[in-house]
Amino acid sequence: MKTFELLAQAKSPDGTAIQLKRRDDEYVILAAGRHLMSSRMHASEESLAAHGCRRAATLPRPSVLIGGLGMGYTLRAALDLLPPRATIFVAELIAEIVDWNRGPLAPLAGHPLTDPRVRVEILDVAATLRTRSVQFDAILLDVDNGPGAFTDSANAAIYSDSGIAAASASLRPGGTLAVWSAREDLKFAHRLRAAKFTVHIEHTRAHASKGPRHAIYLAQKSNPTTQPR
Repeated sequence: MKTFELLAQAKSPDGTAIQLKRRDDEYVILAAGRHLMSSRMHASEESLAAHGCRRAATLPRPSVLIGGLGMGYTLRAALDLLPPRATIFVAELIAEIVDWNRGPLAPLAGHPLTDPRVRVEILDVAATLRTRSVQFDAILLDVDNGPGAFTDSANAAIYSDSGIAAASASLRPGGTLAVWSAREDLKFAHRLRAAKFTVHIEHTRAHASKGPRHAIYLAQKSNPTTQPR
């Protein structure tokens, strides 16, 4: 079997080695030697946008935050759903991943970073959440491996009680927090509910109708104007 060719490499802030590799027409990103994502399995990333942006897509000028650029599939799916006057902020911790999405990975998702609705920040998404209160109609988190983070140890804080509270404060009333996870985590779902979110979990395959089954947490912030008196 043909081996993967190393195209580029980087390091996360905590020193974890991040590699971009290619074999024929397949691209993979690895963290500490383990596969983090593949260009052949991205259906669940697209489902994250489809479910997470469902309400935002009905608004005339929605504001959406995507935490984690990956290979651009979540961003592309969000762009395809959202209206012309939407604004999508992308917070990506590793600058090289943004560069790869402007280079060899760009054609995979149809060059999403060239869309004028997109604003990219080389920043920990947790910092974005702390500084922008009541701004977003949807927050899509595809950071690391979900609540069971392994790329960067600091990522675990995003899924902690304080991280969930920051996400809630950044959402407008009725907004949606959507979180991709490699597996279902009942403790994380409990933390979301404890933060007063209404929670639903979708299960989706990594590649169409096959491949690993991933979980997408859909947490909706209450909207006081729609609550019964």
